[in-house]
Amino acid sequence: MTEQDSGLPEPSGKVALVTGASRGIGYGIAEALVARGDRVVITGRNEDALKEAAEKLGADRVLGVAGKAHDEAHQAIAVERAMETFGRVDYLVNNAGTNPVFGPIADLDLGVARKVFETNVVSALGFAQRTWHAWQKDNGGAIVNIASIAGLAPSPFIGAYGMSKAAMVNLTLQLAHEFAPGVRVNSIAPAVVKTKFAAALYENREEEAAAGYPLARLGVPEDIGGAAAFLLSDASGWITGQTLVVDGGLFLNAGV
Repeated sequence: MTEQDSGLPEPSGKVALVTGASRGIGYGIAEALVARGDRVVITGRNEDALKEAAEKLGADRVLGVAGKAHDEAHQAIAVERAMETFGRVDYLVNNAGTNPVFGPIADLDLGVARKVFETNVVSALGFAQRTWHAWQKDNGGAIVNIASIAGLAPSPFIGAYGMSKAAMVNLTLQLAHEFAPGVRVNSIAPAVVKTKFAAALYENREEEAAAGYPLARLGVPEDIGGAAAFLLSDASGWITGQTLVVDGGLFLNAGV
């Protein structure tokens, strides 16, 4: 199937790199970008899952590069493959993340805490550095970091994850300041989105989990995809250093 008969829009000329995008939020973001005509490089740990995701999104527009986000060699290869295949990297979405522990931070294994920060924060910085030097420094672009409302308020039992996402918000500020004026950097802070990653927070009790949301439902990957597509567009051309909360209104109840 060629691009002309695939049903996809004409190519936009822009290229995005989305980490952790074989499923869930990352896939939803890649889907939104492909739908508007961007070419997209997606990363993830499982090569088979990436191949399947690329085929579903449109193999003519999407390249999968397997590897672990915190692996510096993988970061380098992903950016190199993007440049070799598409010739540019206009947009970066740092979505890859992990949350392997549930419990109070008083008993948190420090080795696990380091792993969380390495994957959720340090890898994002690594990808940002590489896309900056490969393309954005001289040509401009935009970055979106996927944070979380857990980084904006205390989140019992997922403290390590919340701390890492708070660091992601500050990383967004630092990058926005240093990469201006050519590169805009923003973050998105979702509440619970219905993905395999967050299943433990709502599985078998979705109605109960959604009860505290003024919009009366949990999020879906398409909600975050739409927000990311906006922040990676000219429509947000005067927005940088901001964290967009996409939470179905959950924070409206924070003081109740």
